[in-house]
Amino acid sequence: MNWLYRFIPLRDDFITNDYGFIYKITNLETNKFYIGKKAFFHNKKKKLTKKELAEQTGPGRRSTTKVEQVDSGWRTYWGSSKELLAEVKSLGEDKFEREILHFCSTKKLLTYYELQYQIQYSVLLNDSYNDNILGKFYRKDFVTAE
Repeated sequence: MNWLYRFIPLRDDFITNDYGFIYKITNLETNKFYIGKKAFFHNKKKKLTKKELAEQTGPGRRSTTKVEQVDSGWRTYWGSSKELLAEVKSLGEDKFEREILHFCSTKKLLTYYELQYQIQYSVLLNDSYNDNILGKFYRKDFVTAE
């Protein structure tokens, strides 16, 4: 199942210069939803080969690693909520809709807009798969505080 952006399916060869996106995954039977963020790429440290180490020139300490960008697997991503992942597995992917809400150009903006959308959708007060915001505000704290 593809991601939707403004209800238009994104192709597999979709290309953007953005860092990542904010998404909403909705259970089409119950309308329960999840708001999260996903980067398009991750930086991965890789040890240099002997040949690459030998090619290094210049003064100073020589690097033993290099950083490579690798695909984050965003095309097949279903969020980090264990409850959501269990329901996707048991009900099937066709019972869910994956929608991109916002593209972000930097890591910092990605975190900001995730927070903004989670608050906008009141994820801790509504029936959502989100059980916390920023790892600081938890659903259990709001249920007992009211």
